[in-house]
Amino acid sequence: MQRMHVLLYSAAWCRDCRAAKRFLDEHQISYTEIDIERVHGAADEVLRHVGKRAIPQFVIDGRWVQPYRPGYGFLYQEMCELFGVAV
Repeated sequence: MQRMHVLLYSAAWCRDCRAAKRFLDEHQISYTEIDIERVHGAADEVLRHVGKRAIPQFVIDGRWVQPYRPGYGFLYQEMCELFGVAV
């Protein structure tokens, strides 16, 4: 697997964010977490890039990716394909 630079915008109360972290940890994908409630301006950064305050958000090599879909939860299959890891 090619080394990627991954940011995760999240919050402690967010269930989908916990699923995103579990996914990254289970697949040993290195990431930097940015808590939108603790990092000044982080929530505004999400809003600026995706047009809404929706978390979790991945930023993979500068590309913003929403790893969940409302009503469906975390998108395991799509994220496995994106990161090139087994389901």
